[in-house]
Amino acid sequence: MSEATTPNGAEATAGGPPVVINAQYIKDMSFENPNAPGSLVQQTAPQIELRVNVGARALTDALYEVQLSVNGTAKHGEETAFIVELSYGAVVTLNGVPEEHIQAVLLIEVPRLLFPYARNIVSDTVRDGGFPPLMLQPIDFVDLYQRQFANQQEQTATA
Repeated sequence: MSEATTPNGAEATAGGPPVVINAQYIKDMSFENPNAPGSLVQQTAPQIELRVNVGARALTDALYEVQLSVNGTAKHGEETAFIVELSYGAVVTLNGVPEEHIQAVLLIEVPRLLFPYARNIVSDTVRDGGFPPLMLQPIDFVDLYQRQFANQQEQTATA
């Protein structure tokens, strides 16, 4: 049985769990309330545009960084109420995941594990900015993965 040591000192073995989260962290975060205090006294709910993106990169043979990015913009008409941006990351070890499934695990399963933490950070940040908490609805990471894959295939075909 082969063994490797993860950054937090835990041993990763072939018989261990397929995904080990070694660390979670805020890589980048921003909140802007450019029109305060006027944006805080609006009587109507703002229109919110939300974008979510997922990326991953290899650090070593079995160690990867996964980033979940959430960008939200709230507007009252043309006036911006707030902008929230979060890049939430994790360092993960994959154990015994077949090569053909690594990308799907990194871009579907790991973001699914990270999402509740990112959701809480975004909600608390918007609330601390003076607005009602922004409650992100669950995200279908399978659909997001399929759309990203289709876009990559399209770009490859046109190049």
